[in-house]
Amino acid sequence: MKLLFDQNLSRKLVNRLTDIFPGASHVQFHGLNEVSDSEIWDFAKVQGFYIVTQDADFAERSRLYGSPLKEIWLRCRGNSRTNTYPSFKLS
Repeated sequence: MKLLFDQNLSRKLVNRLTDIFPGASHVQFHGLNEVSDSEIWDFAKVQGFYIVTQDADFAERSRLYGSPLKEIWLRCRGNSRTNTYPSFKLS
């Protein structure tokens, strides 16, 4: 599974999770940090990424336009700094 971390998540997650998700990347690594959600969606769809985000927009887009694209929506209380790691555990 190839994960693409959205701008609202730390790019440090890529290195932290590389042993579990070797195809992981971050929008900044592809010059997508200042583009619209539509452009990120299209990029992820073409490249076969799952979008990992704290933004509800991708979940809403998936309901409106359907998949094949998948997103992982991290629903956390409040906002987190992007230079810290979110508190979730993958098993």
